[in-house]
Amino acid sequence: METKQFTTDEIDQAAELIRKGELIAFPTETVYGLGANALDARAVKQVYAVKGRPSDNPLIVHVSDFEMVKNYVTDIPEQTKKLVDAFWPGPLTLIFNVRADAFSTTVTGGLKTVAFRMPKNEKTLELIKTAKLPLVGPSANTSGKPSPTTAKHVYHDLHGKIAGILDDGPTQIGVESTVLDLTAANGIPVILRPGAVTQERLEQVVGKVQVDQHLISESEAPKAPGMKYKHYSPDVPVWIIEGDQQVFRKAIEWAKNKNQRIGLFADNQVTKIFSNEVEAVFSFGERSVEQGTKLLFAGLRNLDEQNIDVIFAQAFPESDLGIAYMNRLKKAANQKILKIDSIFE
Repeated sequence: METKQFTTDEIDQAAELIRKGELIAFPTETVYGLGANALDARAVKQVYAVKGRPSDNPLIVHVSDFEMVKNYVTDIPEQTKKLVDAFWPGPLTLIFNVRADAFSTTVTGGLKTVAFRMPKNEKTLELIKTAKLPLVGPSANTSGKPSPTTAKHVYHDLHGKIAGILDDGPTQIGVESTVLDLTAANGIPVILRPGAVTQERLEQVVGKVQVDQHLISESEAPKAPGMKYKHYSPDVPVWIIEGDQQVFRKAIEWAKNKNQRIGLFADNQVTKIFSNEVEAVFSFGERSVEQGTKLLFAGLRNLDEQNIDVIFAQAFPESDLGIAYMNRLKKAANQKILKIDSIFE
């Protein structure tokens, strides 16, 4: 199969392929998604097959407005209007109870709920409106690997496997949306996956919001994507470096003693100091959690293609956007952290 790269002037062609049951990757403000008609079980099954995605991992349904959501849900919690008014379109996914006949189990993962999002990308909203269909849209990459933040990343993973890619340049945020569950029996919304819409921002709009912090085991069915223990992982092992330059130095010496070739994902200050002591570097620029988050997946992908044995990635404090950054990085590293009191053997 030839994978066509569509420009933003060719949305009609991409939408027609969606209607025919083909898969089209699309841009959002977070990462690129792998789009298929959410009402076509055969097309959705192809999404799982192409990604190598576990069948118990539910999909997010992307819509062009909230009116589309109303066609499928059984009830609309009272907080919904405030959340939609404040954060849609944007990086917030909302989980609702849905009608039993609304979607196939290939979309729901066997659950009675479905997650919906209205992405903040004009071209993708136009694609959905033109197709006149809700679209599933998991990250457009091989399952478990770093998510794609450019059309080039999508092409690397999925060329020859999907019909096309709608290219609208690099994404702006760099990690997937916040997932908020609105179906709890006590009525309190629960964050299942952190993202750019933080707990603090949500609570300013709807009051108390809880956070689900438990780690999903491999045998447990997740209620939202990205909740598995290990995820977003390059082939090269990743270690998180928590602390100052002294910890980086100790980690580099530790790896060199094991004859390992090293890649660094860090800010300019760190990469300049150690660039001559390691085999590969990817700097995200100034020490900014926004920059680190935006380039996290791109950096992991870039280093994974170098001839190295280990990636050392810089940590950020776990507050505000840093919660989402560290959530993805900890999954990429399978929770492996090196800090000042670590025992380097």
